Amino acid sequence: MRPRKGLQGEAAIVGYVELPPERLSTASPAPFTLEQWAQLSAAALDDAGLSAEQVDGIVTSHLGESEIFVPSTVAEYLGVRANFAELLDLGGASAAGMVWRAAAAIELGICDVVLCALPARYLTPMSDLKPKSLSDAVFFGSSSNQFGSPQAEFDIPYGNLGQNGPYGQVAQRYAYEYGYDERAMAKIVVDQRVNANHTEGAIWKDKPLTIEDVLASPIIADPLHMLEIVMPCVGGAAVVVASADVAAKAKNRPVWVKGFGEHVPFKTPTYAEDLLDTPMRRAAETAFTMSGLGRDQMDMVSIYDCYTITVLLSLEDAGFCEKGKGMAFVSDHDLTFRGDFPLNTAGGQLGFGQAGLAGGMHHVCDATRQIMERAGAAQVRNCHRAFVSGNGGILSEQTALILEGD
Repeated sequence: MRPRKGLQGEAAIVGYVELPPERLSTASPAPFTLEQWAQLSAAALDDAGLSAEQVDGIVTSHLGESEIFVPSTVAEYLGVRANFAELLDLGGASAAGMVWRAAAAIELGICDVVLCALPARYLTPMSDLKPKSLSDAVFFGSSSNQFGSPQAEFDIPYGNLGQNGPYGQVAQRYAYEYGYDERAMAKIVVDQRVNANHTEGAIWKDKPLTIEDVLASPIIADPLHMLEIVMPCVGGAAVVVASADVAAKAKNRPVWVKGFGEHVPFKTPTYAEDLLDTPMRRAAETAFTMSGLGRDQMDMVSIYDCYTITVLLSLEDAGFCEKGKGMAFVSDHDLTFRGDFPLNTAGGQLGFGQAGLAGGMHHVCDATRQIMERAGAAQVRNCHRAFVSGNGGILSEQTALILEGD
């Protein structure tokens, strides 16, 4: 039985766009981020068959051209008279967070059509007089190295910084508690690479991979190998979320937002009560309970995959397998689009590419493509329901979505 509180599944993703990612070293110059927002939005609306005049809601992340008043700046630039305008700052969990907030606003009757966009092409030519870059903060842990910040005072001086080291620490802890199978972890990458090989636009479309290739790649943060870690790219993605009335007139099969969950207990893993008990456990349980659907009813899953250990822990904590049994689960199942447990069917970020915050939106687009039956050579047969996860920080802010087609 559906719970009395939560989404009723009356808002749907009706259009999307995902740019093919480009390598940072060879990417072409990009327009200003605000202009990218407009371009992505126009493309997503065109995909849905909707007009810009129908838009009355926006959800955005930070913009280089607007340090404050970001939603109103976007609304002004687009010419949108927004009844709902939200700024979301949850790192890789932002995309899934955008979708459920848009769906909630629509179900509350606040708005009918919401744009959710994540530009991620950072190579805009600028003057030498440009403002101070955020790159230091990103390298020091995606927060702040400024005087007075908790990370600057209590974490960075002691070496707990960045992403590779902390994720390696989590993997080491997992190995201590449950054991570690390098080949199983490599299989996650290899199966996703098969999916990327069948997906147009994927950064690794034409490069097959073997388990031996993964294990032969350098160890970056023991026990994580280079090919178990995302390669940063540039790109961008956007989706359009609409009411049932609008969805009935859109071009594509509606992808209904049936449930969501979100849990944000800390920023830095220093303050995690248990490194292996991730926020996904509560987020996924909330999402499944709200939707009234079970794990065994999902036709595919799109799991945030900045690192292989993220995939493993998310599968366990979302309830697809027992705690400590994730490596056996991965070994025993075919994770490709044609397998018995399709996972990250467009390649995931490890195979498609991680275009900044748009990497999180990749998973929303992955599930949407499948349910709309637009995945081409990587299409999962009879795909009607999907589980999507988002992850920000070091397993510190996580979101979950349950999506379903008509």
